[in-house]
Amino acid sequence: MKYTTYFATLLIVIFCSSCDTKNQDPNSLFSIEIQGNKKAVSNADTVTFTIKSKKGNAIDAVTYSVNGEKALANEAFQGSFNFSNTTLGDKVISAEIESGGNKYRISKSITVLSSVKPIVYDYKILETYPHAIDAYTQGLEFVGDVLYESTGQYRASSLRKTDYKTGRVEKNISLDGQYFAEGLTIVKNKLFQLTWRENMGFIYDLETLEKTGTFAYNKSKQGWGLCNDGTSLYKSDGTSKIWKLNSETLAEESYIEMYTNTSKIDNVNELEWVNGAIYANIYLKPAIAIINPSNGAVKGVINLKGLKKKVTQHNKLDVLNGIASKGEPNIIYVTGKNWDKLFKIEFFEKK
Repeated sequence: MKYTTYFATLLIVIFCSSCDTKNQDPNSLFSIEIQGNKKAVSNADTVTFTIKSKKGNAIDAVTYSVNGEKALANEAFQGSFNFSNTTLGDKVISAEIESGGNKYRISKSITVLSSVKPIVYDYKILETYPHAIDAYTQGLEFVGDVLYESTGQYRASSLRKTDYKTGRVEKNISLDGQYFAEGLTIVKNKLFQLTWRENMGFIYDLETLEKTGTFAYNKSKQGWGLCNDGTSLYKSDGTSKIWKLNSETLAEESYIEMYTNTSKIDNVNELEWVNGAIYANIYLKPAIAIINPSNGAVKGVINLKGLKKKVTQHNKLDVLNGIASKGEPNIIYVTGKNWDKLFKIEFFEKK
């Protein structure tokens, strides 16, 4: 009887010990160790990592992935991943570990920065045009010599067709008072306009400016800037993210995040597609970022300090916002919220 009790107790202890190991938090048993204890790397780096067993548990096999993409691993369970083909931002290194017949999954975050230091550009004003001082500018885009503009504020938002040389508004479509208009862009014969917090965008016929449809934001929470590359639309939402939208369904399919070689850039506002890059106003900053659309790297910054002082100063004057291009090399057209001038500027590398 004593032996029966002894063996029964032993089996229970062994079984419970096995249960305890199996049910323990995997992070209490294992950790991912990144070579050099790096928290951030550049997108030119290949990073190596391995598994540390915190309590001496044997490691039988390890499978690594980075944001769902399989990473290489050698026989010593050391993994590696080259970040050159990834977008920038926070990435998750995951490991599935086999130990003692059990499987455990752990993860660790790492930030991918740009490997490129942004080029700083200065500017000179080539021409100055009149601009409606009541226009709280949210979006600008040329079709030939016609400038289309979206203006914001509740009970004052509009869509405008403008003669940019004279500043004369040739057509003005007022939005209902519950909408705060934001960025716009034009693809073929359609004009797309965002609203700020109303989770809705509008579609117009370009020739008549008649509203033909609407679309909802299915992932981002707000609408700020909008541009296109001729096929896809790109949309900012006031964070570091720029969303890529399908031009047919308007679904947000993916996103990039804006990073320099040192940090993340938030408050991305008005957007313009210029010669294969995204140009972006950064809210409250007198600067325009030039962004690689494939990964979010800031390639350059146009410093427009002092431009705001060249417009009429008044109590409703607000920040730089509004970028348009006619395809001229190193030339863009810019204005701001309630500015009475539109500037044609040339930018060049600062010496």
